[in-house]
Amino acid sequence: MEFFCYHRDRPGSMALRHQLLEEHWSYMDRYAKEMIARGPTLIDDETCSGSVHILDLPDPAAARAFAFDEPGYQAGVYRDVLLRRWHNALGRTMWDFPGGPEDGDRYLVLGHGRGQGPAVDLAVPSDRAELIAYGPLMSDDDTTWVGTAALLRALDAATARTVLTEDGYADIEVHNWQFGGRP
Repeated sequence: MEFFCYHRDRPGSMALRHQLLEEHWSYMDRYAKEMIARGPTLIDDETCSGSVHILDLPDPAAARAFAFDEPGYQAGVYRDVLLRRWHNALGRTMWDFPGGPEDGDRYLVLGHGRGQGPAVDLAVPSDRAELIAYGPLMSDDDTTWVGTAALLRALDAATARTVLTEDGYADIEVHNWQFGGRP
């Protein structure tokens, strides 16, 4: 079962985040085989706004344990956690992305479903060359579409946003993102 986990940073938590960096990486090392994608979202080159992890785990209980046992979460780095079932529409990991980890600007695009109405963007966009990870967000029981999450390379945030159908969502968030993991 695949899960999308987005820890959003608490304002003013960068010093604590840096202090816990080795603990965070050691924790993530335990999930290396399960990782589909990972990395921080950024406000600027020095300031994180969150941390994305997409993993293949045995069940929802394992996903909750992953999200809430994370050292930064336990210490108060994060203000909240978005944890959803997810489907890997590309069938690959970020390490398989032909564009590599550093060429061009990268973004997390999160579309939050309206709660009523049809699911949108279930099919992979035809221009998939810039997609790093892509798939629908689902309810806990995996029966209801609740949004879409994409990691992609794009010229800018406005271009990244166009990966999703604008009027199909209650809200679309676009965050600067970079490949994560140990340097």
